[in-house]
Amino acid sequence: MPTPILAYLATAVIFFGMDFAWLSFAGSRIYKAHLGTLMLEKPLLPVAAGFYLMYVVAVVALVVIPALDLGSWKHALWAGALFGLAAYGTYDLTNQATLAGWSGFVSVVDMAWGTFATGMAATGGYFITQHFISRPLS
Repeated sequence: MPTPILAYLATAVIFFGMDFAWLSFAGSRIYKAHLGTLMLEKPLLPVAAGFYLMYVVAVVALVVIPALDLGSWKHALWAGALFGLAAYGTYDLTNQATLAGWSGFVSVVDMAWGTFATGMAATGGYFITQHFISRPLS
């Protein structure tokens, strides 16, 4: 299996799993509680799928593959965390700047989550991919 595809699958499973668990916990406790009517009753799943597909492509291309080229899980961790902070910060701070009723608390929590989740997913994607490229699949 080509390295980018393996890295994509590994990173996607980790990120999606973590984000699903987080949103299951925080959806009503944090987001719904602080954003109220800004939130839909049910998310638009095709739109969410588009986000996940695109986001993981960027994480793999900009973080995981360069970390593999460097042979550095530390690069995957810090670059993934920085990418998550920038991406989630763009979303949250733009919403806070433009939407009436957007919560500053949600921005802080969501940016912290994006930083952590992206750093962990990139690092996990790095380790899984590194394991299989050092022991090729037959």
